[in-house]
Amino acid sequence: MTPAACNAFCASLPAARHVVQWGGADVWKLGDKVFAIARAQDDGAVAVSFKCSPLAYDILKEQPGLRPAPYLASRGMKWIQWLSGESMPDDALQDYLRESHRLVAAGLTKPARAELGLMA
Repeated sequence: MTPAACNAFCASLPAARHVVQWGGADVWKLGDKVFAIARAQDDGAVAVSFKCSPLAYDILKEQPGLRPAPYLASRGMKWIQWLSGESMPDDALQDYLRESHRLVAAGLTKPARAELGLMA
């Protein structure tokens, strides 16, 4: 996945907001809560970190091309960093980004979800 493709996908998710921070990373948020962090790599690909369930974390952290997300996972958060499509193709990464978006939205207060238009 390219950085442009990752950003276009994240931008398509409801109420997603883009900021550039942490040394030039593309950070995607719902309100003030992060659901994805993307950084362009030297080879033109992208490294993407996303939130996941505890079960998904335990499975994904052992797969080639994936690892516990630097900084976030070391603080006990269930975040994975996708480095290549070796064991997770782009369409599966998009599914996990959707799920990260959903998990973060579910963790927002009801008023915050309403303000973002995320009430179902």
